[in-house]
Amino acid sequence: MSKLAAEGVETLPVANTWDGHGKSVNHLSKGEVNVVVGYLHKVIPAEPLRTASLPKMVDDLLSACKIHEIPTLLIVPAALREKAERTLSGTEVKIHIVAPEQVEAEMRKYL
Repeated sequence: MSKLAAEGVETLPVANTWDGHGKSVNHLSKGEVNVVVGYLHKVIPAEPLRTASLPKMVDDLLSACKIHEIPTLLIVPAALREKAERTLSGTEVKIHIVAPEQVEAEMRKYL
C-alpha cells in the first residue's frame, strides 16, 4: 500500500471499534473508496471480546462494504489462508483473502 500511496493513490488504514486506530469502515459512503484493505487482525477482536457471534461482529464492522459493494481484501500469509477462511466463514460481507505479496496486484484490479 505504501507503493500505491507514493504513486498518489489515497490509502487509509482500516479501523475497528476496539483499538481506535485508522478509519472506521462503517463511516464510508458510496464512491469514497475503491477498495478496503486491511490485516485480518483488524477485523477480529482479541480473545476476551471474541464470541460465537464473530461472523456478525465482522459483518457489522464491514457493513458499509456490503451495502456499497466495496471490495474488501484482508491480508493473511498464504500458508494461513484456509484457516482464515474458516475463521471468517458465516460472514455475509464478501471478503477476499490475499497474501501480502498479492496485495498490490489485487488492489489495482479495483482502481
